[in-house]
Amino acid sequence: MKNLLSLLLTACLVTPALADEVKIAVAANFTAPIQKIAAEFEKDTGHKALVSTGATGAFYAQIKNGAPFEVFLAADDETPAKLEAEGAGVKGSRFTYAIGKLVLWSAKPGYVDAKGEVLKKGGFEHLSLANPKTAPYGAAGVEVLKKLGLYDTVQAKIVQGENISQAQQFIASGNAELGFVALSQVWKNGALTSGSGWVVPADQYSPIRQDAILLSTGANKPAAAALLKYLQGDKARAVIKAYGYEF
Repeated sequence: MKNLLSLLLTACLVTPALADEVKIAVAANFTAPIQKIAAEFEKDTGHKALVSTGATGAFYAQIKNGAPFEVFLAADDETPAKLEAEGAGVKGSRFTYAIGKLVLWSAKPGYVDAKGEVLKKGGFEHLSLANPKTAPYGAAGVEVLKKLGLYDTVQAKIVQGENISQAQQFIASGNAELGFVALSQVWKNGALTSGSGWVVPADQYSPIRQDAILLSTGANKPAAAALLKYLQGDKARAVIKAYGYEF
């Protein structure tokens, strides 16, 4: 009995030592998927992912100023590449974890038609999108408006969120009738979760390739490496696909 108790005590002491935490900065559009993936990651590996979400551009500035993130899941491929070139990211660790899709969305059922003609009709007071200077999905929204020749017409109606989450909140709360958000925010298992929307054709904006990178601060952390590997596995990819992303 004494030996058994000793073994159990040893197991209790060793197990937490094997588990670790990893601090990750995640683009706001990926909030819902990463919450589910992080929970599964902890269950499967014992490692805990500490998730912070926000705008990609804002995270870049924070990382450059010494924020203690160890993994970065961006909303574009340019920012991780820049961090790698500047020595803040581990060379060769970058990969595309998802390709995002843009949707013109309204919280009101039937408000946005299947072809986005509501934009041309202009019967709305406010159009929400994320700050195009820091959020790739906001930049994509501006790109679509310009391609459709509507940017100058609707510019005065645009309300900007600090990130894509805030842009969606403006719409969900009714402060904006419609706006451009990430499909992942309003989509699950092949359908809109609420409201109405137009999934913008991919040829209307530049591809939104979302890259992950191991930051220099996480170079020697097993939990950071484990998370990046997990993100490329079948279980995580099934979650990513369910939220409307491609690879």
